[in-house]
Amino acid sequence: MRIQTVSARVVIHRNSAKMKPRKQIPAYRNICELLARRIKSGELRQGDAVSSERDLAAEFGVSLMTARHALQVLTTEGLLSRRPCVGTYVAPAKIHFNKLASFTEEMLARGYKPESRVLSATLTSQNDEVCSKLCLPAGSNLNRMQRLRLTGGEPFSIETCYLSAQRFDGILAQDFELKSLFSIISEVYGVTISYADEEIDATSADPKTARLLKVRPGSPILRIRQLLYGSTTPIIYSTALYRSDRHSLLVRRFR
Repeated sequence: MRIQTVSARVVIHRNSAKMKPRKQIPAYRNICELLARRIKSGELRQGDAVSSERDLAAEFGVSLMTARHALQVLTTEGLLSRRPCVGTYVAPAKIHFNKLASFTEEMLARGYKPESRVLSATLTSQNDEVCSKLCLPAGSNLNRMQRLRLTGGEPFSIETCYLSAQRFDGILAQDFELKSLFSIISEVYGVTISYADEEIDATSADPKTARLLKVRPGSPILRIRQLLYGSTTPIIYSTALYRSDRHSLLVRRFR
């Protein structure tokens, strides 16, 4: 009986992973990444004009539609601002709030110059809803302070804060244009902010709000209502109205 032996040769490609074809990056994304780098490096600054769709198409050898899509993506991401019949410009940087800190602390941490203008500072006993939130008897005296917050001379938000007039007696005499509320209640009253409950929704700017924030009446704005706690006791209730083109929230969720 004859047995035939068949030998087989197995070729193993040790670098098979390297042999896979590289995924091609869409042409519009190349334009997005280049412009984003120019903005991040400071080559393009806030308010600078960006190349037109036609110029970008010629520079990258792409169609007008591709160049237009790249500009639209960067506009959606908040890096650019497009003005009809005028052009495309580098937009003011959006501020992402993802940490409980004062406005002053947030701006300084990001390299911006914070400013505050006190619009009003009064005592009131006509807000039982706020008294309830602060666990105070109805009709209690409250310190009410409203400030316009700015960065680089541009309006950013309008903030209205309420505190117990008994616990924070004399606080309205402090200079809130030079110091933050957080630092004053810590240094003068020995109270440290621990955490906050926030309620966030969208609304539209009434004429007075629009004038202060330099937006059109009826423009969408972001409203954040905060109840800030010391250890376990609520001590500040605030309502802030933010320009939606200058502010966004970063939320991390776990499952």
